Amino acid sequence: MRVAVAGCCHGELDKIYETLALAERRGPGPVDLLLCCGDFQAVRNEADLRCMAVPPKYRHMQTFYRYYSGEKKAPVLTLFIGGNHEASNHLQELPYGGWVAPNIYYLGLAGVVKYRGVRIGGISGIFKSHDYRKGHFECPPYNSSTIRSIYHVRNIEVYKLKQLKQPIDIFLSHDWPRSIYHYGNKKQLLKTKSFFRQEVENNTLGSPAASELLEHLKPTYWFSAHLHVKFAALMQHQAKDKGQTARATKFLALDKCLPHRDFLQILEIEHDPSAPDYLEYDIEWLTILRATDDLINVTGHLWNMPENNGLHARWDYSATEEGMKEVLEKLNHDLKVPCNFSVTAACYDPSKPQTQMQLIHRINPQTTEFCAQLGIIDINVRLQNSKEEHHVCGEYEEQDDVESNDSGEDRSEYNTDTSALSSINPDEIMLDEEEEDEDSIVSAHSGMNTPSVEPSDQASEFSASFSDVRILPGSMIVSSDDTVDSTIDREGKPGGTVESGNGEDLTKVPLKRLSDEHEPEQRKKIKRRNQAIYAAVDDDDDDAA
Repeated sequence: MRVAVAGCCHGELDKIYETLALAERRGPGPVDLLLCCGDFQAVRNEADLRCMAVPPKYRHMQTFYRYYSGEKKAPVLTLFIGGNHEASNHLQELPYGGWVAPNIYYLGLAGVVKYRGVRIGGISGIFKSHDYRKGHFECPPYNSSTIRSIYHVRNIEVYKLKQLKQPIDIFLSHDWPRSIYHYGNKKQLLKTKSFFRQEVENNTLGSPAASELLEHLKPTYWFSAHLHVKFAALMQHQAKDKGQTARATKFLALDKCLPHRDFLQILEIEHDPSAPDYLEYDIEWLTILRATDDLINVTGHLWNMPENNGLHARWDYSATEEGMKEVLEKLNHDLKVPCNFSVTAACYDPSKPQTQMQLIHRINPQTTEFCAQLGIIDINVRLQNSKEEHHVCGEYEEQDDVESNDSGEDRSEYNTDTSALSSINPDEIMLDEEEEDEDSIVSAHSGMNTPSVEPSDQASEFSASFSDVRILPGSMIVSSDDTVDSTIDREGKPGGTVESGNGEDLTKVPLKRLSDEHEPEQRKKIKRRNQAIYAAVDDDDDDAA
């Protein structure tokens, strides 16, 4: 099936769907699925805007509310994860995933689903070491600290994902797995983003938690965004046992949705023709959710996950055959994700602005139904109960202010805090960067050697600006230019040769381009007139947008 992958969406749904329509007209067929790698910005109204971690003057409604209200419907099934610029109060309603609009599905804090037999997993947010071991204690209304900590990855979500044993086809994260840049064209990356050099050389760029998941899950594809640059890599994993075939992960990061940016990739993914063409729950993941329900923490205290160290009665929460059978019975052997979207908040009305709309900590009926079926407790219900009993929400907001700014010892199991770059990224701070004079670029997988895309009369002005299409070679094969000055061996180290399943040397495949345009020797300088955007109140600026 044809799968489209988008980088940072920044609420530009109309533009992304218009771009897909253009790609479909020149490609071999329609797109079956769209995957979005964060900063989706499912903003329904003015209250949601206030929950997005950007300065007020850069909070724009964009176009999602039209899909939420039913004025428009997503033309293709869309799955997304959260990033670090989201309507956090909206996504918090759906910690286990759910529909944010008809045909648009959020994977939750962490989640795994199936579509046409393809197993898709993801984790929302970005890594921040000082919040990693805390529980999910934040709730609306957020303060200046919790509006940022709400989207920081927690160890419980990583722990649950590490219980998975069955193969994953596609995995999504917002920030990159740490060290992945060593398996692609690092030289070109640093030429494009020179301010990454220090972190790359120190091996502190990216998320150590995502890196841990990459090593454990070994998915066929891993897609990310966050750093606003297109980057491909091929990581060959080491086989655990002799006789096993070593698995490889094709990594692709994409840019943000702006003209003249590589924010979209379309590729062919093998699927099961006999599998249903609707979204399904994953039985192994549901079983893990049920098993780990008692581990959920809704306080800001630091805590560790169970491990085999003699201190815990149980440390293995992986799915058993018996556990999966019980879950199947609870769901009446029906794994179809119900189309049970419902409006839970007033929708933005351009003719009637509501600047003083109240922020409410809502319980979403989708989550209530899901938890009742599975026999688990909604995180938000736990939060509300704790808030009523101990007022922990406000209590731990104050605690978080102290801990987040603590320059003392890092109490995470990871030694360094790597979600924020120490150097300044001049690109990350421009959500609404104006590049009227630049052509737009879309990555699209197509066999047609056509130099340009001619939009139809119905296409919008934005769509018409996408005048050339850049692609990666078939199925994102990494060319010799996309490796670290050498090839990558089977253990994921420089020096060997990587072959595809048919014996073809992947490092000898040239990188093709469907455009007459050539890259300039020096990248055009980014305009800095919006330098202040995303400037942090404190040093926890979670740098990349």
